[in-house]
Amino acid sequence: MIAKNKKEKQTMEEKLNTLRAGVLGSNDGILTVVGVLVSVAAATTDKFTIFIAGLSDLLACAFSMACGEYASVSTQKDTEKSAVAKEERLLKEDFEGERRAVRDYYVNKGVSAETSMAIADDLLKKKSLQTVVRIKYDIELGHYLNPWDAAFASLFAAAAGGLLPLIAMTFVPGHYKWSATILAVVATSALTGYISSKLGNGLVKIAVIRNIIIGLITITIHFGVGKLF
Repeated sequence: MIAKNKKEKQTMEEKLNTLRAGVLGSNDGILTVVGVLVSVAAATTDKFTIFIAGLSDLLACAFSMACGEYASVSTQKDTEKSAVAKEERLLKEDFEGERRAVRDYYVNKGVSAETSMAIADDLLKKKSLQTVVRIKYDIELGHYLNPWDAAFASLFAAAAGGLLPLIAMTFVPGHYKWSATILAVVATSALTGYISSKLGNGLVKIAVIRNIIIGLITITIHFGVGKLF
């Protein structure tokens, strides 16, 4: 029961990291898949060829994004664990130095030196390691970023992002497939732009327009490449 509760109580940083991986995966899935679809569709009208090319790229993109996220977040997790181990050693070897670091943190926050020292002594007495890693590295002890969460979020988001353009290009009949594909890219790009702007507290309108323009440029470039060959 305790392990389950710990798993449920994710920090905001952990949740945002998973969402970030999902947004990046989705955006990459949209652009890479539609790029392949458009370039192949511009070169041939064979639906099966277009579908296989798009599906292959969707799978490759999804697994590539997942592996990249896993490697990246694993490295960050290892760095966090290394920092915690270092501070655990310093608490034994240089406790006064750690005490001064905590005191200086609160002094820089505007607290008097005397009160800061009292706070440092109280915190180090109760939760020494938790206090120093939070103050020095902004690490919440026991809450390391999970590479598997990031990998699966990126995997499924990349696949979902590329799925709509794939369906539009291969299953919509005739010349309508081009309009449907462009509409699919605009819709999914706008959605990822909206989500990313909300996560980063940015301007929604700018993020949405930027993503749509990037999607349309991607279509134009790959269409030109397909026509050349």
